[in-house]
Amino acid sequence: MNLVLMGLPGAGKGTQAEKIVEKYGVPHISTGDMFRAAMKDETELGLKAKSFMDKGELVPDEVTIGIVHERLSQSDCAQGFLLDGFPRTVAQAEALEDILANLNRQIDYVINVDVDKDILMARLTGRRICKSCGATYHLEFNPPSQEDKCDRCGGELYQRADDNAETVQNRLDVNLKQTEPLLAFYNEKGYLKNINGQQDINVVFEDIDWLLEGLRK
Repeated sequence: MNLVLMGLPGAGKGTQAEKIVEKYGVPHISTGDMFRAAMKDETELGLKAKSFMDKGELVPDEVTIGIVHERLSQSDCAQGFLLDGFPRTVAQAEALEDILANLNRQIDYVINVDVDKDILMARLTGRRICKSCGATYHLEFNPPSQEDKCDRCGGELYQRADDNAETVQNRLDVNLKQTEPLLAFYNEKGYLKNINGQQDINVVFEDIDWLLEGLRK
């Protein structure tokens, strides 16, 4: 099964990726992992990517696409893969289709873990961390027994700067703007499967699992 996993920050995409990999045994391929592996192995494309990243610049599409092609050509992807973090643009999605055509394969599903933006705001802004021991809480889903106090060590809880409402709102807006054309592209192709990510984690996976079991028949 050849899968692309999508979802906005806070949608629970990482959790579902773990469950898919555990049950179906396909490699979970994230952009970051691909870059790190290519740089560690000092491939030509890996060294090119490093030269841009060392300068704090974005890695050009042609380098990213080349690294994706290298990764999907490896033997552990022979029975399928779960792509996460790529593609990010319609141009990258078109390039992925070319890569797969070159490998005589195609995407089975693009799974989008869909969660309302207001719920994502609540999920992402509710996190609190202990200054002393680093324990993590959530005001709604995993609250401390005493407000602003760590259950484990009694330390003070704080909100990280990137978890404040303004930063989270901006992050979601940027991601929405980026993913909407991509979702429209995959919907038109017939690959897109929207999964309700507002349910219990296990119920979300049951919906994904039902979808994927259909590929085995």
